[in-house]
Amino acid sequence: MLKKHLAKLATGTLLGSALLTTAALAEDQSILLQSTTSTANSGLYDAILPTFTQKTGIKVNVVAVGTGQAIKNAQNGDGDVLLVHAKPAEERFVADGFGVERFDVMYNDFIIVGPPADPAGIAGMKDGQAALARIAESKAPFASRGDNSGTHKKEMELWLGAAVDPTQASGTWYRETGSGMGATLNTAVGMGAYTLTDRGTWISFKNKGDYAILVEGDPNLFNQYGVILVNPKKHPNVKADEGQAFIDWILSDEGQAAIASYKLDGQQLFFPNAK
Repeated sequence: MLKKHLAKLATGTLLGSALLTTAALAEDQSILLQSTTSTANSGLYDAILPTFTQKTGIKVNVVAVGTGQAIKNAQNGDGDVLLVHAKPAEERFVADGFGVERFDVMYNDFIIVGPPADPAGIAGMKDGQAALARIAESKAPFASRGDNSGTHKKEMELWLGAAVDPTQASGTWYRETGSGMGATLNTAVGMGAYTLTDRGTWISFKNKGDYAILVEGDPNLFNQYGVILVNPKKHPNVKADEGQAFIDWILSDEGQAAIASYKLDGQQLFFPNAK
């Protein structure tokens, strides 16, 4: 009897261990995606990630920060996949051995929004650099993210093209929020300032008030997003198989169609362009 009892106990213990191992493996079916505030705040991930998880069983945990911080996090090995929008910085990330390969995923564009009074007189302009030059000349308030995000990088690129260093006016007409796009838009609306934003965040932004898009359509305002697997040779903790499965999916016809189908108020926020 004792032998039978011990045998049952051993069998039960083994079965329990197997179930725990299976549960642990199931829980481990997840990746950490370092990404931007614009893709998260726009609601894109909420719309498309459940489809990927249902198809693969892999959960995607998103860390939404500015592109500069997302890249830094990925460089430190705090993530499996990087999805951001600052192509030169992404290419450096790969060249320096932190990423395996970069792929185009989707695009939209940047726009300059502002109050109806439009003190700098930029409404209807198609040249982002010229518009910023007018804002600087008029000393009209401008809210900058000031956070090394992809949007901030683009803004500083435009200021450089306009031959203006706005940081010299920091704290006067030029205000750096150090915040994400949604918070910066709230600041801009609150203080009657202009700001540069990606179109996706603008469409999903709920506190527009009487603000409007004043400058759009400049090829220099093109906004490309890329995806990269963090290099497992650099960081052995990277879940390379699961991360690559996500990249393969978002670049596939199904993933690209999911991106294209995401709309708010009838407007498409992102346009897939994986090659």
